[in-house]
Amino acid sequence: MNALPDPATLPFEKAMQELEEIVAALEKSTVSLDESVKLFERGEALKRRCDALLNEAEARIEKITFGADGKPSGLAPLDPE
Repeated sequence: MNALPDPATLPFEKAMQELEEIVAALEKSTVSLDESVKLFERGEALKRRCDALLNEAEARIEKITFGADGKPSGLAPLDPE
């Protein structure tokens, strides 16, 4: 049996794809209870990974600042702390 990659190493797109596959499998109810619990736990780990990556991306987003003349003058953090 192939070991699944650690969710902490997956890029967002791969983690989201696997999470969608898990949701689809759980919705079909074709897996055993034991397998459902394992899938749920894996899904939770993938969800945490996606959340972390989205939070990182949000922290890096910048907004364009404009000068008095209305022209772009530089970049500033989206949510300055």
